[in-house]
Amino acid sequence: MPTYRVNDDGVTKARQLIDAGQYVLDSGWSDAQPDSAGENAQIERHGYDGFGQWHLALDDDAGRDTKEHYGFVYGDFQRVHRSGLIAAKQRAAQNDHHDIEAAADDLLNRLDEVRADG
Repeated sequence: MPTYRVNDDGVTKARQLIDAGQYVLDSGWSDAQPDSAGENAQIERHGYDGFGQWHLALDDDAGRDTKEHYGFVYGDFQRVHRSGLIAAKQRAAQNDHHDIEAAADDLLNRLDEVRADG
């Protein structure tokens, strides 16, 4: 099992998108999450740095310029999905990635705050 740490760039990007209203509240994550072709297109357009900003975690044991380096995707490369944050939080909790779980929970709380204020 990978050893993940929080991806600060990914958390920052998610927070910026939430604050800008770039989110989806009601989606099925299994339908909304990027597939392999979508991931490849994102990497081709924006490189691994742009790809990585859509993930809450990094695995330093995997090569930086590989998909395996990035974990816990939270959006569709355009918007944050509430269902993606929930899935990330649940998967992190199931696998004892407490820092990732906390980051996802903080983003969910931020999303709920922004939604309530809007």
